[in-house]
Amino acid sequence: MHSHDNNSSNRIGWAFFLNLGFTIIEFIGGLLTNSTAIMADAIHDLGDSISIGMSWLLSKLAEKDPDSTFTYGYFRFSLLGALINGLVLILGSAWIMFEAIPRLSEPVMPNVEGMLGLAIFGVVVNGYAAYKLSSGKSLNERILNWHLIEDVLGWVAVLLLSVILMFIDAPILDPILSILFTLFILFNVAKNLTITIKTFLQATPDTHLLQEVKLKLEGLESVQSVHHLHFWSLDGEKHVLTGHVVLVKTVTLDSLLGLKREIKKRLETYQFKHTTIELEFSDEHCRDEDNN
Repeated sequence: MHSHDNNSSNRIGWAFFLNLGFTIIEFIGGLLTNSTAIMADAIHDLGDSISIGMSWLLSKLAEKDPDSTFTYGYFRFSLLGALINGLVLILGSAWIMFEAIPRLSEPVMPNVEGMLGLAIFGVVVNGYAAYKLSSGKSLNERILNWHLIEDVLGWVAVLLLSVILMFIDAPILDPILSILFTLFILFNVAKNLTITIKTFLQATPDTHLLQEVKLKLEGLESVQSVHHLHFWSLDGEKHVLTGHVVLVKTVTLDSLLGLKREIKKRLETYQFKHTTIELEFSDEHCRDEDNN
C-alpha cells in the first residue's frame, strides 16, 4: 500500500546523507582553496541539507495511515515539506545573489587547482543525489531535486571557471556565473512553488480533466445533470473528487445499482485517491444549494 511512499522516503534519505556529507567536505575544501565562492556555496548547501532532512521527516510522516484527526491521511505533510523547501531555496538563492553581486567589483582569485578537484567531486556527488531523486514524481521530490540540480549546475560552473582561470586571469567570471545559474534556478523553483501553493489552496489540478469527468458523468443514461463537482489534490499526486449527480425521474433500484457500477467504471481510469458521489432525485432539494 505504501511502497511508492517508502521509495520516495528512501530517495530523499539518500539525498540527505549525500548532501550533508559533501557539505562538510565543501567547508573544508573552501578553507583549503581560500575560495569565498566555495564557502558561500557550502553555507547554501548546509541550508539544503537542513531542508532535505526536514523533508525526509515530513515524507516519513506522510506515510502514516489515516486516523480520526487526519481522516485523509498525512499526505499533505509531504506537501508542507515542498512548500518550506521552495521558500528556503528562494531565500538561499537570494543570499547567493547578495554575496555574488559585490564580487563583481572586487573579484578574488582562488586556488584554481584545488577548486578544480573539488568541482569534479561536487559534480559527481550532487549529480548522483539528483539522479536518485529524478525518478520521484511528488512535488516534494521535484522541489528537492531542484536543490540538487542547483548544486550540480553550480559545480559545473566552478569546474568550467577553474579550467578557464588556469589560462586567463579573470576572477570576475566567478560571480558572473554564480548569478546566471542562480537566476535560472530561481525561475524553475518559482514555477514549482506556484504549483505547490495552488495545491495548498485546493485549486483544481487540471480544469480540462474536471470538465472531462463532468461530461462523462452527464453522459450516463440515468443522469439528468451534475453539480457541486469538486476536484482537488492531497499532495499533487493523490487527487480527491466529490460531486452531486441528479437522476432522471424514472429510476428503479436495480438501475441505481447499475448506475453506481457504471460511475465506478468511468472514474477508475483517473485513479482518484478518494471519490464521493451523492445521488439526488430530480425533485429533491439539494442541501448544499446555498453553498454553491
